[in-house]
Amino acid sequence: MSRFSWRTAVGLVLTAVMLFPVYWMVNVSLTPADRMRISPPDFFPTAPAFDGYARVLAEQLPYFATSLLVASGTVVLTLALAAPAAYALAKLRPKGRRVLEFLLLVAQMIPGIIMALGLYSVYVRLGVTNTVWGLIFADATIAVPFAALILTSFMASVPDELVAAARIDGAGALRTFWSIVLPLSRNGIVTAALFSFLWAWSDFVFATTLDGGGALQPLTLGIYRYIGNNNQEWNAIMATAVVASVPATVLLVLAQRFVAAGITAGAVRD
Repeated sequence: MSRFSWRTAVGLVLTAVMLFPVYWMVNVSLTPADRMRISPPDFFPTAPAFDGYARVLAEQLPYFATSLLVASGTVVLTLALAAPAAYALAKLRPKGRRVLEFLLLVAQMIPGIIMALGLYSVYVRLGVTNTVWGLIFADATIAVPFAALILTSFMASVPDELVAAARIDGAGALRTFWSIVLPLSRNGIVTAALFSFLWAWSDFVFATTLDGGGALQPLTLGIYRYIGNNNQEWNAIMATAVVASVPATVLLVLAQRFVAAGITAGAVRD
């Protein structure tokens, strides 16, 4: 067998190992409740049941809508803060920008639970616990530093000659950012937006700490409707997980080429 065939075989095996949890999630979501605890378990859905998906459509749509609202709001707030900050660091080059970049890097190292506990005391005083806007702001505290660093690296690769030409034509810093740098940073913006959305979509720490008793809860909390002290409805749990993974999967497929281009271009500076 040629070297290429060996590499292909190893790649297929590793891919199968990594995708097995996804397959098992789908398999369990289709398993009838009376066959959930048999030993050995069914490795294939021989008698698929869609009861779990029916319950998801009947009970989880409000949670789904809240997660979509929180994730979309996080993306908007993250880009609104991170893009101008990245432009300033990459092209305006203010004094102390190296320190600011270091602080953005350090901010990503703070554990989420520490941030959640700190925000909780502030939210209680302001009376904004159990609110969608509170969750959006909390998720943005994690997403903004990452997005700012990604966009700074990408915007730094935009030729300075284009910025200089815009200034010669009379464009100010804001017009240059909006008309020149921002359109050329499309791939980086898509990359930052995608990771911000995925973070907010899958967040559990902020949701359970800051919105555990709210009327509008995200999907990561809605799944706990099926978990009790003496009973776990695994087919409904896994069906919820499958449905929750659909938006993330669709976005990853649609934005794949933009993400690859953004990461590659942002890694090289002229």
